[in-house]
Amino acid sequence: MNNMLLNLYVKSQNLLHGEEGQDLVEYALLICLISLAAITSASTLAGAITGVFTKISTSLA
Repeated sequence: MNNMLLNLYVKSQNLLHGEEGQDLVEYALLICLISLAAITSASTLAGAITGVFTKISTSLA
């Protein structure tokens, strides 16, 4: 009985103080940051491309 309680205590301490999932969370946050930067830059780039094509079409007309 004491051995079972000791094993349960050790497992609970490992769950509370373990850092196994920390890398996964850091990578997920990094991917979110990169995707937000890509979305922002894509929308800015799309606006610039639209402006260039608008200038070209008005100069050709």
